[in-house]
Amino acid sequence: MAEKISGSSVEESPEPQPTTSQRRYKATNMAFEEIVEIVSILRREDYDGKKEPYTQPNMLKDKIMSSVVTALEAKFGTKRSKEQLRKQWSDIKSREPEQYW
Repeated sequence: MAEKISGSSVEESPEPQPTTSQRRYKATNMAFEEIVEIVSILRREDYDGKKEPYTQPNMLKDKIMSSVVTALEAKFGTKRSKEQLRKQWSDIKSREPEQYW
């Protein structure tokens, strides 16, 4: 039976292509101008909900992060995932508060 399996016409299926929501972008260093742009957009849009509490925080944060992704791509031509930008925002707030302000 082992010979039959190895000699059978079972083809290896190619890896499925990721959809746009699953696409991963290579993490590269961000330029200072990109970080400044991220901070300005997220502060302007009240990403952290400091001005007023959100009724649906996850939906609003996702919408704001989508606008940041498109703004960075339009201004700098770099594609970043929302997850990369969330991590960068968290790092800025915790590790480098002087840059945040």
